[in-house]
Amino acid sequence: MKKSFKLAGLVMISAIVLQCKKQNETVTSTPDHNDATSTIVEDPKQEKDSVEVPKKDSIVKPERPTVSIKSNSDYSAWPIKGNDSLKKVFLNTYKGEDLHNILALNRLDRKNMGQADTLIVPNKLESNFLAYSPFPEYVEAMSSIPKIAFFSYPIQAYALYENGKLVKWGPTSMGSKAHQTTRGLHFTNWKGKEIISTVSDEWKLKWNFNIANHEGIGWHQYSMPGYPASHSCLRLLEEDAKWMYDWGEQWVLNKGGATVRAKGNPVIVYGDYPWGKRRPWKKLMDDPKANDISEEQLTEIVTPFLAEIKKQQDNRVKVLEEIKKEKEQAKQQQDTAKPKETM
Repeated sequence: MKKSFKLAGLVMISAIVLQCKKQNETVTSTPDHNDATSTIVEDPKQEKDSVEVPKKDSIVKPERPTVSIKSNSDYSAWPIKGNDSLKKVFLNTYKGEDLHNILALNRLDRKNMGQADTLIVPNKLESNFLAYSPFPEYVEAMSSIPKIAFFSYPIQAYALYENGKLVKWGPTSMGSKAHQTTRGLHFTNWKGKEIISTVSDEWKLKWNFNIANHEGIGWHQYSMPGYPASHSCLRLLEEDAKWMYDWGEQWVLNKGGATVRAKGNPVIVYGDYPWGKRRPWKKLMDDPKANDISEEQLTEIVTPFLAEIKKQQDNRVKVLEEIKKEKEQAKQQQDTAKPKETM
């Protein structure tokens, strides 16, 4: 009897020791989530799965994407391509106006965000997009020009000036390497809220403002993929194209519409794009001022065209005065032709 009691006690003690050993093994197998040297982005699904009891002999430490976001004093580089977790963090961090401005700095629209391998993001977000302008705020040489537009091939950006003061700037996608936009001086001509391209009837161009009638070149809304991709035209974000549609002034045609009586606003297309090389705005990671254009540089660009701009500008003022007088005379003739009322 005593022998049976002792045997039962030994079996019970062995079972307790074995159970404690198994519990210790389970605790020491729990994955370690501490990582002080890397930026970790975890998928919410992984967090849900981590609370489930792992099968015996199948405990695997979950993979957690680690990314390095490079920064300088003004900008950070987010390598979002192929990293869905980081992309989620980015879209949760930046929304609305901030997201719009970041994509604009990268010469992208929302639809083409996936085209970028890395996004350049300002460390300090500004509501006024002019705060990020690479163009000078004022150019004395243009103080007598009411309105003038610049399109820069080197940095794929436009700038609008009124009497020498910068009033707006933004991204553009100019002619591709095979269909480059004609450089030099142009003038705004006619416009249309939505026109069909002469190259393909499938291309609908919204808020189009023509600057080269015979070549069919104009600025308008269209896809912004982050590099020069157009068929010679000057692509814009839709809100920019709409704003510039109202900002620009059309030409004045003679009666019958066959000849031009006065040209519109001057538009200068200049420079060369670094085809096949690093996109210019990514150089902001090396130097926050890498894309900046000085007043002296823009003065040098506009100076060769100043005489022609003044000539066309003076002619426009003269023609508009003539049209005003013609309308006044026409009104007087109508009033004279009306029969006088009898008392």
